[in-house]
Amino acid sequence: MNKITEEILKEITDWDKVFDGAYSLRQDGECVSFQNSDHIRIVKKEDKSGIDIYISKEAVGETVYIPACVTKSAVKDLVYNDFHVQSGADVTIVAGCGVHTDSEEGSAHNGIHRFFLESDSRVMYKEKHIGIGKGSGQRVIDPETYAELGDRAVLEMETIQLRGVDRTLRKTKAILDKEAKLIIHESIMTDGSETASTEFSVDLNGEDSSVDLVSRSVAKGRSSQEYKSVINGNVRCTGHSECDAILADDGKVTASPALFASSVDANLIHEAAIGKIAGEQIIKLMTLGLTEEEAEEKIIAGFLGV
Repeated sequence: MNKITEEILKEITDWDKVFDGAYSLRQDGECVSFQNSDHIRIVKKEDKSGIDIYISKEAVGETVYIPACVTKSAVKDLVYNDFHVQSGADVTIVAGCGVHTDSEEGSAHNGIHRFFLESDSRVMYKEKHIGIGKGSGQRVIDPETYAELGDRAVLEMETIQLRGVDRTLRKTKAILDKEAKLIIHESIMTDGSETASTEFSVDLNGEDSSVDLVSRSVAKGRSSQEYKSVINGNVRCTGHSECDAILADDGKVTASPALFASSVDANLIHEAAIGKIAGEQIIKLMTLGLTEEEAEEKIIAGFLGV
């Protein structure tokens, strides 16, 4: 791996020179190395770019890493990763992507991830995206996620994008069976002329299934963000969608949460709030010795949970 890959890995995975257990490392559109563990097997796809990750029921408390790094301009990376999780497994998946440009030509990464969780399995998925480099070319990251959750399966997702990505379109679709749970916490910050769009679509098809979508975002500079969510409650179920946004400078945010219920026992709620940092919060922190800029940074970090 090159030095830019090492820099990206430290930021998106807390990498410390070695991955313990199963991993697949992608650099500039190619899988450059991977490793299996006793309970997690990684197989390269034959018909397209990407891998299948097979997680056995014996995988409990294990972590698998699948970072992707774009280290130069003029790279258009498209990868398909499928996760097959057996009943009873309990694992953490650390993904994430960094895009670096060093010229007027931009680069892009599009990761299409599909999750197939069997009954009573549990997955914690962590994903962090960054853009780096001094080139003027656009850094684009467009992740797509599709998930099928079996009975009582749990998928928890933590996704973070805080700097350097000029354009992103983030799509997530999930289908839940009986008593399955989907929990998504998203944190996004844009600046300059960056744009970010998020689209969630969740079908609650199994009785007592539930989803909790929480998106927190900050739009600074002249950047703009768009949030869309659709929760379909088709049986007795629980659904919650929350979008909270802070505007700074000339930032813009649009929030469009939608709920559709086809059962009288569907309990669906959505919340959306857009505003600015309260002046009294800034003043309070400044009385503790912080500058106005430092106070704003503290408030934003606390709001985004980072």
